[in-house]
Parts: sequence; C-alpha cells; structure tokens
Amino acid sequence: MNQFPEDFLWGVATASYQVEGAASEDGRTPSIWDTFSHTEHRIAHGHNGDIACDQYHRYRDDVELMKELGIGAYRFSLSWSRLFPNGGTEVNDPGLSYYRNLIGELLRNGIEPVITLYHWDLPQEIEDKGGWTQRDTAYHFKVYAESCFRLFPEVRKWITLNEPFCSAILGYQKGLHAPGYRDGQMAHSALHHLLLAHGLAVRSFRAGKYEGQIGITLNMQTPKPATQRPDDREAADRAADLPTRMFLDPLLGRSYPQRYLDAYPEYTVPVRHDDMEIISEKIDFLGINFYWEDTVSWDDSKAEKFRYAPFYQDTTSMGWPITPEGFYRHLHRIAENTGDLPLYITENGAAFNDTPENGGKRCRDPERITYLREHLKVCRRALKDGIPLKGYFLWSLIDNFEWYHGYEKRFGIVYCDYKDQRRIPKDSFYFYRDVIGDMEHLS
Repeated sequence: MNQFPEDFLWGVATASYQVEGAASEDGRTPSIWDTFSHTEHRIAHGHNGDIACDQYHRYRDDVELMKELGIGAYRFSLSWSRLFPNGGTEVNDPGLSYYRNLIGELLRNGIEPVITLYHWDLPQEIEDKGGWTQRDTAYHFKVYAESCFRLFPEVRKWITLNEPFCSAILGYQKGLHAPGYRDGQMAHSALHHLLLAHGLAVRSFRAGKYEGQIGITLNMQTPKPATQRPDDREAADRAADLPTRMFLDPLLGRSYPQRYLDAYPEYTVPVRHDDMEIISEKIDFLGINFYWEDTVSWDDSKAEKFRYAPFYQDTTSMGWPITPEGFYRHLHRIAENTGDLPLYITENGAAFNDTPENGGKRCRDPERITYLREHLKVCRRALKDGIPLKGYFLWSLIDNFEWYHGYEKRFGIVYCDYKDQRRIPKDSFYFYRDVIGDMEHLS
C-alpha cells in the first residue's frame, strides 16, 4: 500500500561542477573548484572536473534516464561562472542557452526543475577579492540570484545555498574544500556572509513577487551520546552547535548559539545592524541533506567538550556509518525546531564500490539498495508521525566528481564510465523506479 501522499515529490540530485564538465567551453571561466582541483595534492589522484560526466553535452540522455526512472523533479545547480563569466553581471549567452535547454527538456518530460543557486563553485575572480570572507560577496550573490530569478521564470522551486557549513568550515577552516584555507576566523566570517547572502536572495525573491517557493539546504548533525551518562548527553547536545544551530538558529530568527561562540573567543562573527533580520527572512521550505549519524563522548580537553566515539555499524565506501535510526531521530529533532515548516530531503544516498558486469550490461549494488530501502522506510515513518516531509531527492542520479575524493567514490544509481561516458543504470536505479511506481519494495 502506498503510504506516501500523492503529491510527495520524488527526485534525484546533482551539482554543476560534479557533472557538467565543459569547464572551459562556451565562455565559462574558472570557479574556485577549477583552481582547487588543478592544485597539486588537493584532489585524490589529481582528478578534476574538466570533463566530469559531460552532462553539458549529454543532458538529453540524462533526462531520458530520469524519464525512465519516473521521478517528478531534478535538483541541479547553476554554474555561476558559466552564466556570468568572471563573476560579472553580463550574461553569457551559451551558458544561458544550456540551462534554458535543460529546463525545457525537463519540463517536456514532466520533470520539475529544482535549482540550487550555489553549490560551492564561487567564481575565482570573486574569491581573488576575498571570497566569502568579504561582505561584498553576499551582495554579489544577491545580484546573481536576482538575475537567475528573471532569467528562468519557469522554475518554481529555488534553493539559495547548498550546505553552507561545507563552504565555510571545510573551505576556509579545514582546507578540504575550495578555496582550501585553514583559518578559523576566515571560516566564521564566511559563515555569516553566506547566511547573509541567503537572506538577501530571499528578500529579493519576495520583492520581485516571483511565483514559486524558495528555501535553503543544510547538512545538519544531531549526534547521539555514546552512553546515557549526563556528560555524554551534554556532549551530544554541544556537538550539534556548529553543524546545526550556527546555521538553523539564525534562519529561524534566533541568535548564533552563545555556547559555541564562547568556546572560541578568538573568532568573531561580523554581524552588523539588521543582518540577523535579513538572514531570518521567511523561507518556504528547508532542505535536509543526511548521510549518517555521529556518536560522541564528553572530552573536557576539547574547546566544545566532545570527541567523536567509535561505532559498530557497517560503513559506506566513504567510511560513514549506516544509521537509518539516526535519520529517524534527526528528522524528529529538526521538526521539533521548525514546526510546520515544509521539509525536503534534498540529498540522501551512499557510495559503494560498484563494478559493471556482463560486458557492462548490468551493475549490481545490493548494499545501496539496502541503504535506500531503510532510509525510505524512515521517511514513511516520519510522515506517519506527522512530520511535514514533502519530498525526497536521492543523491545521486549518476556517479560524478566527488570533490576532494575525485572519481574514486561512486554515489550514483547510474554508473558512469569515465573513459567513454557510457551510462549504465545500476540495480538501485530500477529499485528506486519501482519504489516510486508502487512502493511494494519497501515492505
């Protein structure tokens, strides 16, 4: 029996730098990920996104696969540098044509385009002026967003930012993502300016009276305590301060969590007059990216008083524990904070070591099917509990450039042969098709 609402939105997701390729074609200029991936020792095996899955040239083939899959929506991101070379304001006609053609192809096939304005690929010229550490970048983003709203009036669902935690913390503090800095103050300046950019874009969307909805996607964490001792329980609560409360609380009209700020008195968040009001501009939905749940213990030697603890669960090829019950807990904790705000799972999936067989005619991935089945069951339980979950976007449609892991990690339900760009639907592709079609495969 189908226990999902008739209007539940089933989709898949990708990001521009991970799938498009054509990195220097038709007027596109470098983003920070072009620069980062071409810097020695940054990416596994020296990989880069120059070709990726070549979706720029093969989007019709990919839309045909989406049609076969039976999805209702495709979440993808725009390449800022493809639309507006050098981070400027003059639109690049070939880039504009590409996205209009993709959107048109989707709509002709009954698939709704869901656009992410920013999935980490800042134009390099803007980074050269300080990137997200500078307040001006938030206003550059506002102008870029306004242009996109005007250029693509057919789009009814917009996501401002994907995982600003990764842009700020992994990009400016941990050095794992572009632009690759290791500076805590830069990261906290970037964090605030990313949220400010989001708020400015939402305000522009409202002021322009555009049709549709706008929201943001966060990769929040609500870790569980290793034991039920009071100190471990407090550790788990503290472990949610940075990945969850530093982003969600301002969006909901609250201040940055003081406990986290007190843990790092050497860092300042550059809040100015009215910033928090702008950041808390009402959103229509919240996107949730979930892959795993962490376990933590109390550690008095740490600034935030917690450390990550060992776990027993099986892992994906990313080394992430498989925790569907953690997903269930996570959805409840988020819903407790957001009330009746509509929620979408904007990313959920798993990387495994997939290898085609039978001359490339089949690719078995039973571990991914198990992962998806258990996490989709959680979505069904959450709906039964009254959580306002409106849709699910599987990550990812196709194997792609997995950031600093290069091409060694495969998240797709379609296998991509990077030598000849062949697309081979995996068993999980047909599993997801059948789930969308009749739900019997979740029994």
